[in-house]
Parts: sequence; C-alpha cells; structure tokens
Amino acid sequence: MSRLKIVVTGANGQLGKELSQWSNVSADIIGLSRDILDIKSLSACRKIFSHHRPDIVIHCAAYTAVDQAESESDEAFRVNAVGTRNVAIAVREIGAKLCYISTDYVFDGFGVTPYHEYDITNPKTVYGKSKLAGEHLVQTLHDRYYIVRTSWVYGKFGNNFVNTMLKLAEEKSELKVVSDQLGSPTYTYDLAEFLIELVQTDYFGIYHASNTGVCSWFDFAKAIFEESGHKTIVTACSTEEFPRPAPRPAYSVMEHSGIRMNGLKLLRPWREALNHYLNS
Repeated sequence: MSRLKIVVTGANGQLGKELSQWSNVSADIIGLSRDILDIKSLSACRKIFSHHRPDIVIHCAAYTAVDQAESESDEAFRVNAVGTRNVAIAVREIGAKLCYISTDYVFDGFGVTPYHEYDITNPKTVYGKSKLAGEHLVQTLHDRYYIVRTSWVYGKFGNNFVNTMLKLAEEKSELKVVSDQLGSPTYTYDLAEFLIELVQTDYFGIYHASNTGVCSWFDFAKAIFEESGHKTIVTACSTEEFPRPAPRPAYSVMEHSGIRMNGLKLLRPWREALNHYLNS
C-alpha cells in the first residue's frame, strides 16, 4: 500500500510550517509556500495539485492581517474567498480530501457561552467575513471536507502573542494587557497533531479546535511570564484603551463538541500547552 500524501498550503505560516515539518506520522507531507503556489490562480492550483496528486490537502494559506483587511477588503477576499474557491475546485478534481483552516472571527464575539460548530455565524470584520466566505465556498464546491475553526494561535514559527510578550518582557518591566476579551489559546503543535489525526478519518464536517480552558489576554500574559520566569508586572486594561481598526471579539470561546462526538482526542489544557512550548 502506498504512503499517504498530504499537501499543505501556506507552508511559511505559523501552522503551515508546523505541519510541513511534522514527523510524527507515516505520511509524506509536502509544504507549498506562496512563492510555489499562488492560490489566487485557479490554473496554478490545478497544475500543482495535478502534479503532486495528494490524498489530502490542508489549506492553511490565508490573508490574516486583521486590521489591514479593513482597508484592503478586495485583497482579503481575493485570498480567503477566491483563493479558497480555487483550491476547493482543484482538490475536488483530483479526488483528494480538503481541510480548510478557519477562525473564531466568523462569530460576532457577543456570546456568553461557548460557540458550537453549527451556531449562527455573524462576522464583524472584513477578515471574518472573508474567512466565512471561504467556508461557504468549500461547502459548495467540495463534497469531502473538514472545516476547522481555531483561535489565538501561537507556536515556534512566526509572530504571535506569546513571542511578542517574551520580547516585551526583555524591554519593559511593566505592561498593560486587555482583560475584557475571553478566548482559548491554541498551540500549533497540538493543532497540527489534531489535524493529522482528523484528516485520516472520514469524519467530515465542521470542527472547533483550540486548547481546552478559557482565559483573557491578561490571564494569558500573566501565565507566559510566570511559566517563563520573567518578573514583568502585568496590569489589566480595557479594549477601549487600545482601539484598533478591526473590532476584536469580546468572547471567542468555542465548544469542542465535534471533536468529542467523533471520538477524537481533545487538545490539552491551554496552560499545559503553553508550558510545553516554553520548555521546548
């Protein structure tokens, strides 16, 4: 029997790079960065997927500049909607399964209980709207898909909240961090492990995947400094004190019922994952 072949788009991004370098699986994983595959071109997608003939494509490539998207709406939709359409068409044509990475930003953030996979979406940002458009195109154009929404992603590759806090800790003795936004951090290592397990099943549908437990950005920052041994003092502040072009969801907590109902393994508690990252 031939080895499973998985292609990962967006291989230079945080999650894409983690997946591309994943070794804990008996599969050949091929990472495609933006300079190899321009997802905005349908012909390019058709050509490269026909060449590699993967069994599965994990589509991580995305426009993720949340604030910039507010003034670059066309480009955000060109990548997250049109690009995803191109990937979905080309992947279905070769008979491969498709896993699309989405976001908590498809919800409005006004909730007070964790969002379920099939709750009504209501994005408030251009980024969230463009990612939801990508979800709809995957559902319309492919028949064997997984949509995996995640939140507050960090890992060893690229810019993220954990690395920013560690850098600031070297420069400042005191920091202000917002305490009125709640969510669940997601460690790319744990998310990659889950995705590799998921795509080898036929449990198609929508999933919410983040490390378990809930915290605010303020709680997260405090934990980062405690676990890493930094003495930086963190004080809480409100979202209003840090206005941004794109509104941030006040509540991003997602229910993991899809993972549980299909007998898959929940991601570990967020603080345990953070400790693993800082010690590795």
